Amino acid sequence: MKAARWHGVKDIRVEDVSEPSPGPGEVKVKVAWTGICGSDLHEYLAGPIFVPVDTEHPLSHDKAPITMGHEYCGTVTQLGEGVEGLAEGDRVAIEPIFACGTCPACLEGKYNLCESLGFVGLSGGHGGFSASSVVPARMVHKMPQGLSMEQGALVEPAAVALHGVRLSKIKAGDTAAVFGAGPIGLLVVESLRVAGASQIHVVEPSDVRRKKALELGATTAIDPTSSDAVSAIREATGGVHVAFEVTGVPQVLPQCIDATRHEGQTLIVSIWEGEASFNPNTAVLKERQLKGTIAYRNVYPAVMELMTQGYFSADKLVTKRISLDDIVAEGFEALVAEKSHVKILVEAPA
Repeated sequence: MKAARWHGVKDIRVEDVSEPSPGPGEVKVKVAWTGICGSDLHEYLAGPIFVPVDTEHPLSHDKAPITMGHEYCGTVTQLGEGVEGLAEGDRVAIEPIFACGTCPACLEGKYNLCESLGFVGLSGGHGGFSASSVVPARMVHKMPQGLSMEQGALVEPAAVALHGVRLSKIKAGDTAAVFGAGPIGLLVVESLRVAGASQIHVVEPSDVRRKKALELGATTAIDPTSSDAVSAIREATGGVHVAFEVTGVPQVLPQCIDATRHEGQTLIVSIWEGEASFNPNTAVLKERQLKGTIAYRNVYPAVMELMTQGYFSADKLVTKRISLDDIVAEGFEALVAEKSHVKILVEAPA
């Protein structure tokens, strides 16, 4: 079967691989749609970050080249021995986390903080940029009948956003800023609406993405190339309660901190390619907080329920649909060249 595999920086190849079969406790899924994530783009441009190269990942037991794709959904086609609660034909969204189950974080139920954390499609396994995938049964979540398959491919990134907002100190009626209106930033905007934020100020250089942020419920959308975003946010709010950093751009981190009020919080959502610096006094003198968030835990059912209510709509967020054969030119390279894209979905080969 065809699969898009990471071999190195700017070296993703669509090639033939053996079709996998489920072992005990696993399920085989015919992939429908898979989204290209910012993490995928980081691996393409500056990896390896999560991709294991020299040694196997301790949980996937794989190393490069690996089949990419972790934002995906599909239909169960085969059950491994001992799998219960699922049936062939079930439509499922994949929660692609490798976790050991035995480290202190896992034993506390915080499996996204596992000491050996990995992701299907980044750390090995049978990723979604392929015709079929095999994953542990615990990674699949049955989708409500009302959700389209395209919505299923958005469950994973929406889970990142919703978990981040849940982890923040935001309360109903509080003010927020979101720096970066890519896919995750826009999903954070919607998650903040769910949480009851009274004002949501978005900072984003792309005109198309600013308009999309306003469409999704942002109070303002500021172009940082033409105005002082921090001053505009502080003038409107006196400093927001929580600022979300969703760019991974080093110079943006201190701006996020400066945009918060006294005792405000900056929540770092991005995956970074390198270091970022800020003056610690900006946190010390106002007793501000910095907090990080990775992935999600125990949130897929809530995401899909919100989707049935109209949140995280594929109709509003998907800007392009492509075939697997075109994943490099029309997918990764398009995201590099055209900052107006929000979410590009890749259709699995038949």
